[in-house]
Amino acid sequence: MKSLIIIITLFFAIISLNLSAQDMQIERSGFVFGFSAGAGVVSLSDNEAGFDQAEGGITFPSLKLGWMVSERTAIVAVMPGMIYNEDQKDRSFESIIPSVQYWAGDRFWLSGGVGLGMDMPAFYEADDFADGKWDFGCAATAAIGYEIVQRKKFALDLQSRVHVGRIFTGEDQTQDGAAFSVGLGFNWY
Repeated sequence: MKSLIIIITLFFAIISLNLSAQDMQIERSGFVFGFSAGAGVVSLSDNEAGFDQAEGGITFPSLKLGWMVSERTAIVAVMPGMIYNEDQKDRSFESIIPSVQYWAGDRFWLSGGVGLGMDMPAFYEADDFADGKWDFGCAATAAIGYEIVQRKKFALDLQSRVHVGRIFTGEDQTQDGAAFSVGLGFNWY
């Protein structure tokens, strides 16, 4: 499944880069939709002895949905996440975070927010997704990005994100997570 996700992401990247050889002036207004895919490192630990892990993982899908409130500012809900392995099953350290995204320049943007953190089965673990263990808590994210391709209502960007959270697992137990990722973002305005 991971290989299929990577192939689909590369396909969209090639199609996007071949749309036109020359950039156009981008028009950011109204509804914002985006998703990104990439890779990074996730580190998880909880207050039970013996559980600490840090591993590489993939970030897909990392979604963004919102509205442009001005030419350079958007209010968005971002859904960053990082897939990791626990007990031979893939799980996902994810969040739903209301954020502000601000373009400091024509191509360079900054984003940050605070919201709901989650630890759950990876979306493609069909046998475990509905019946698996779901835990919730609080999370925060900060990101930067640079739009390498711009069209009238589309941008392809390189982005980096830090995503931290504290998940409450019950019985006064918590799980802290931190993820750093680099990815390719596809955005429509």
